Amino acid sequence: MDKGRAGIQSVEVGFALLDGLTRSRGPLMLKDVAAAAGMSAAKAHRYLVSFQRLGLVTQDPRTTRYDLGPAALKLGLASLARLDAVRLARDRMPALMESIGHTLALAVWGNHGPTIVHWEESPQAVTANLRLGDVMPLLSSATGRCFAAYLPPEVVAPLLREELARAAALHRTDLPASPAAVEALLAEVRAQGAARVVDTLLPGIVAFCAPVFDAGGHLALGITTLGSVATFDPQWNGAIDTPLRAAAAQLSRDLGAEGF
Repeated sequence: MDKGRAGIQSVEVGFALLDGLTRSRGPLMLKDVAAAAGMSAAKAHRYLVSFQRLGLVTQDPRTTRYDLGPAALKLGLASLARLDAVRLARDRMPALMESIGHTLALAVWGNHGPTIVHWEESPQAVTANLRLGDVMPLLSSATGRCFAAYLPPEVVAPLLREELARAAALHRTDLPASPAAVEALLAEVRAQGAARVVDTLLPGIVAFCAPVFDAGGHLALGITTLGSVATFDPQWNGAIDTPLRAAAAQLSRDLGAEGF
């Protein structure tokens, strides 16, 4: 056997029990733990005894149900503490760039709003005049709309009020003109699962932004891509939107988010 692939089969088999407990909504009876792992109750019991000794599993003496133990929690918390959403996302940018062929950016929520923290320019570079550290507007950028849609309302409300007033003063008919119109716009973002702008922030530019969530279900960052209307597919579920959202969903899963 290839030494690089050699392993201990019993460890892999036993992990199925831990995986079953992880996926369950609560403690399980022995027969249910075994069924989730696809093994007999007798075999499952032997593994569970060892896992109890290690603190990976606990058994309620009253109900006899099994659940994840303190050692499993410790492992999970240690793993989450080591996760860096931006680092993970940056590592995946080259492959995503190859897939979509357009400029990419990563944004996180900063003191003044959605802030660009990484910028990866494609060979099909567009004149975007954006730099690392730039703060994106909530109403006119795909990045801003994504953050406005998925952050708690009280976090974004002050900035939204300022931008509404500014848009009204500038007579921007391409932007929402009332709080109700803003909410309708953000509801559309949530319904689509991503934000899009066409010729709104920058003339002749299309952009998408897909949200990435952490294990707590909170918005961790946004992955944005943009390009010229001449070469960039602006359609939902199109050649740009589909791989972008797939990459964001995979990153969310890797950060521990559920439902992706």
